[in-house]
Amino acid sequence: MSRVIGFPQIFGKEQEEQEEPEDQVGTGNEGVRPGTGQIIANPQQQVANDDQLLDAYSRTVVDVVSKVSPAVVHVQVRQGGKGVGVANKGASSEQTEGGGSGVILSPDGIILTNQHVIDEATDIKIRGFEGQDYSARVIGQDPDTDLAVLHAQTDATLAYAPLGDSTKLRAGQLVVAIGNPLGFESSVTTGVISAVGRSLRARNGRLIDDVLQTDAAINPGNSGGPLISSCGEVIGINTAIIARAYGIGFSVASNTARSTLTQILQHGRVRRGFIGIAGQTLILPPQMMNELGLGEPVAVGVIDIQPQSPAVNAGLKQGDILVKIGGQEVSGVDGLLKILDSDSIGHSCELTFYRDNKLYRTQITPVDRP
Repeated sequence: MSRVIGFPQIFGKEQEEQEEPEDQVGTGNEGVRPGTGQIIANPQQQVANDDQLLDAYSRTVVDVVSKVSPAVVHVQVRQGGKGVGVANKGASSEQTEGGGSGVILSPDGIILTNQHVIDEATDIKIRGFEGQDYSARVIGQDPDTDLAVLHAQTDATLAYAPLGDSTKLRAGQLVVAIGNPLGFESSVTTGVISAVGRSLRARNGRLIDDVLQTDAAINPGNSGGPLISSCGEVIGINTAIIARAYGIGFSVASNTARSTLTQILQHGRVRRGFIGIAGQTLILPPQMMNELGLGEPVAVGVIDIQPQSPAVNAGLKQGDILVKIGGQEVSGVDGLLKILDSDSIGHSCELTFYRDNKLYRTQITPVDRP
């Protein structure tokens, strides 16, 4: 018995007689790929495969939702006796429910949400997955990252969701957003990570780094709700959308949220370094950049100095140009704020600045920002 071969034997040799393999019996709807003897799958089989893929996608989303939905809450806020929707500023005085969301991160009721959701709140109510209502108090808030930590006032053991590691995320990964857009509780949308490592301005003007961009629909009222990975971990806190744009939403990455959460639980706030200046970002001319040995033509110009501050103790004056601090280049005001993190507090470091066409070095010790 001869073997089935994929191509005719040439160069003067006769082709061996081909025999139909017994395990490739067709149904009448298939064809044979020319020269191979291989049966081509029929269109109905291809449709079945597509359905299986769709079912796998659906199962993933359903599993994520079933795991995390019980930990997603509706945050209802009162300000001065008026109900205020997070994205519904100007609502009537009769409205008592806001449109914010949050996610429970521990069984004793620690909740993470957006700072702008609870800003200036006089009363906060939490509505759980099964409709149960709790009062909540603010443990701490951080406008610089637009995050706030609440505590549900209940003795019940609550369902909670784990925080994931946002450094492992890649563009294209499946994500699920759960929240209360426009008052529709426990709404689910899906999408992908469109980009990682974005920067976004918080409402106080500070720059939030390591922001996730997603095309999962994030509508008014989703603020503070979780962005979830396909394995059911919270990898972001939904915080912003671009008006009049479709499919562009942003979430504060879970690693930023974890750092903020840890400091708020420890200190009641996020501690950051402070040297006591008001500054502005300066773009340096190329020649000056080269003379100072900088990698970027950016620095910080001192426009004001607070009395009895580290800047006064270091001998800084209005008009000085800050170039480096602690060996790191001061790449504008945002770069300076990034350098002055909690680790900088109380540690003396070298400050390099430019004054009257001369370069100076001095020591400065950041303090805890008021």
